[in-house]
Amino acid sequence: MNTRFLGIVGFLILILGFLAFSSVYTVHQTQQALVLQFGKPVTVEATPGLKFKIPFVQNVELLENRILSFDAPAEEIIASDQKRLVVDSFIRYKISDALEFYKSVSSVNIARSRLSTILTSSLRRVLGGVPLANVLTGERAELMEQIRDSVNSESRSLGIDVVDVRIKRADLPEANSAPVYARMNTEREREAREYRAQGAEVSQRIKAIADRERTIIIAEAQKQSQILRGDGDALSVKVSAEAFGKDVEFYTFYRSMQAYRNVLGNGDTTMVLSPDSEFFRFFGNIMGKRPGQ
Repeated sequence: MNTRFLGIVGFLILILGFLAFSSVYTVHQTQQALVLQFGKPVTVEATPGLKFKIPFVQNVELLENRILSFDAPAEEIIASDQKRLVVDSFIRYKISDALEFYKSVSSVNIARSRLSTILTSSLRRVLGGVPLANVLTGERAELMEQIRDSVNSESRSLGIDVVDVRIKRADLPEANSAPVYARMNTEREREAREYRAQGAEVSQRIKAIADRERTIIIAEAQKQSQILRGDGDALSVKVSAEAFGKDVEFYTFYRSMQAYRNVLGNGDTTMVLSPDSEFFRFFGNIMGKRPGQ
């Protein structure tokens, strides 16, 4: 009798323990719990700690409370100038309304599929409305804000807040890369030729200025040289005149000697003169007097 009673008590304790264990669950800081009753969402537990539920009647779905991210598949976008672009992007999002999230998508995998569809639609709408150059330049940040706002407005109905949308890579399709690279290379070569031509023009202008200044400097130097030479010749004439005035005979003799040297100094000079020519007046007499004078 006692053994049977103890067995029943033990069985009841086991059942109570199982029921107690089934009625307790834990919510971590990075999680939020969605309590379901007969498969229908009832309440959300967002605060961490030990929580209770009705065994066999209620069950719990644990959802992430952190910011999540996923890489969207690469999409080929056609810009407004009809140029194709392969865009590789990613989304960072957070489950803001667990009840709405469970009703709309029920799982993270389905949510990512829906977000990918929304992102692709927003990319095509925003990037398709601007030229390719705008996507590849500094306007990309503004375009990303437009895409993020568009995706966020559509994803709120899923209980999701989109925190950020980024383009990791935006490249031309492989078939278009080579022609675009060749066109860019041609443009760079054209710019290089223009810069070289401008450099040559500036060089010629600098050389012309330098040549003009050189000519002016040389002309000024020659002018000063002529002035100095003229001053020297004038001084020489003045000194000679003064000397001639003091001793006429010596000056006449000196000038005659200079004439002899200039005329007879070259060995190939031939002169036909009369012996009694005035030119030879000092040959016979150092005083320059002719016989009989």
